[in-house]
Amino acid sequence: MIPFFIFISVLIVQRLFELMIARRNEKWMKEQGAFEFGRRHYQFIVLMHSMFFVVLLFEKLTFSREVSVYWPLLSSVFICAQLIRVWAISSLGRYWNTKIIVLPNVDVVRRGPYRFIKHPNYLVVSIELLVVPLMFGAYVTACLFTILNILLLSIRIPAEEKALGELTQYEGSFENCNRFLPKLLNKYDN
Repeated sequence: MIPFFIFISVLIVQRLFELMIARRNEKWMKEQGAFEFGRRHYQFIVLMHSMFFVVLLFEKLTFSREVSVYWPLLSSVFICAQLIRVWAISSLGRYWNTKIIVLPNVDVVRRGPYRFIKHPNYLVVSIELLVVPLMFGAYVTACLFTILNILLLSIRIPAEEKALGELTQYEGSFENCNRFLPKLLNKYDN
């Protein structure tokens, strides 16, 4: 049980650190003239991410779930996702945020994982919401939050893409790029 609490504590601290980065970036972007979009749905994203930890803890403690026999594979997937998260955040630099904040007429970032997919951070979150509960045998949490995440991303991603499309050259920059999975072949390859 102690490894579970250490793992979850580290994950919570990571999220809090990311929120500090996001707030600093938000302040800087708004000072540069950025606009915020999607305020109404953002509160539900915050609620979902907060409730994820509550439900995970509840399921783990209530049902005394064991660590999955697949934990080595699942933890490897988790670590890879964390590396992509750091890559995505560092690639966006001051433009990274948990909110939809767009600075008009800036060049769209196409470095790091953004060379391959439009939304690497959402991919990472989707992996985490599935893999973390599965590592600890919390199958209800894995199913519930995967479904909730899909529902929220079905609102979030179109809102973000619309905002970026209105204020930047987003569409042209990402016309040959998928949302979550990289294209394996260039459109000119046969």
